[in-house]
Amino acid sequence: MKKITYLFTGLFLLTIGVKAQGNQDCTIKYNLFKGNYTTKKYEQAKPDLDWLMTNCATLSVNIYKYGAKIADKTKDATLAKKVYDGRLANFPKKGVAKAHNDYATFLIKNNLGTDDEIFNILEKAYKISPKDMGVKNIFRYFNGIVKKYKDANPQKVFDTYDDVMESVGEKLDDYNKKLKPLLEGDSLGTLDAKQKKKLKIYTTNSKALGQVEGGLDAAISKLATCERLIPIYTRDYEANKANGVWLKRAVSRMYNKGCQEDPLFEKLVTSYADVTQSADALNFAAGVLEKNGDAKGAAAMRKKAFDLETDPIKKGRLKLREAQGTRNKSRARALAYEALKYNPNMGKAYLFIASLYAKSANSCGTDVFEKKMTYVAALNKAMKAQRVDPGSGAGRYIRSYKKNVPSKKEIFQKGVAPGSSFRVKCWIGESVRVPNN
Repeated sequence: MKKITYLFTGLFLLTIGVKAQGNQDCTIKYNLFKGNYTTKKYEQAKPDLDWLMTNCATLSVNIYKYGAKIADKTKDATLAKKVYDGRLANFPKKGVAKAHNDYATFLIKNNLGTDDEIFNILEKAYKISPKDMGVKNIFRYFNGIVKKYKDANPQKVFDTYDDVMESVGEKLDDYNKKLKPLLEGDSLGTLDAKQKKKLKIYTTNSKALGQVEGGLDAAISKLATCERLIPIYTRDYEANKANGVWLKRAVSRMYNKGCQEDPLFEKLVTSYADVTQSADALNFAAGVLEKNGDAKGAAAMRKKAFDLETDPIKKGRLKLREAQGTRNKSRARALAYEALKYNPNMGKAYLFIASLYAKSANSCGTDVFEKKMTYVAALNKAMKAQRVDPGSGAGRYIRSYKKNVPSKKEIFQKGVAPGSSFRVKCWIGESVRVPNN
């Protein structure tokens, strides 16, 4: 009996010893592998990478993260597939959306895989987390959805658009919050090296995400018209009149596309407010009351919506929407500035003010120079939006306004000095600098 006990004890200790030796070997190999990776010796890193994936598959997700880059740098399709499959098998919950996204990018860049294969990989990434996909791949996936469903199931296209925009919006809000203190510190010159690096990363990522909205709007613009939306939402209303998410998306889409005049819009808004009683829904309901001539009721409803909301960023959005629905330009600007009190980094509020200025160009001056100086005021606001909110999509506004500022000839003919102060006339009443172009 003692012999058997000694035998089992020996086997147990041997097993522990083998396991410990295996762990030690994995650590040694991993450090060698990481060293070659860090020094960009990608070919030399391959044997250790292969050994780690075979013998220490669950040691670290970094085996696969580094391995993906090695495969990319060496254009090794076989290795890329092995790394991709290994990561999914051994780390099915860590950054999987990005893993799908990166593998699709590798296939695209190296002309590997069919369109259908790439679309299927991107669909996997999208279903897990659209915000972890690259901007180009979001566009690629969405264009695939449009192509596949635009006639057979346009609602699928709209739902995909909404999913992506909501996910990206959450990510942009997160960056907005992170950027606020960094931008303040940058203006004061108090950021350390680590904070400056974060500022650069957040700004770059925010700009990239900000391109999604404009790109997706362009892809969906021909499909999402009032003529197409109204029949679809009329058809599907009964089945979704108690579905808060569906109602929110239908109301938002019809509002953004300028379909408020159709009776269906009021019907959707009423159901949205009844079902959710959310600040967003009540704010839309206030707009309906105002349209129907009940200014007092609209003001009370708007206040109720505003008081109900507790998130400063969302409060700012409610104020901005009120500004966007106000016809008086001076009042609209005042409301946009109120929105900025709740979220000083709301680039869209500055872009809204910029658009008000640009629309007033023909009425804010007595000659070409004075009218074009209105675009300088608009440009300043667009550039402010770019500074405080890189994801606001301000770039296209900046490019447009720059084309319309006074030329050197027009400045010379007016007899003013470049760099001097000029007060834009009419309701704007704002001083700006004459361009030095």
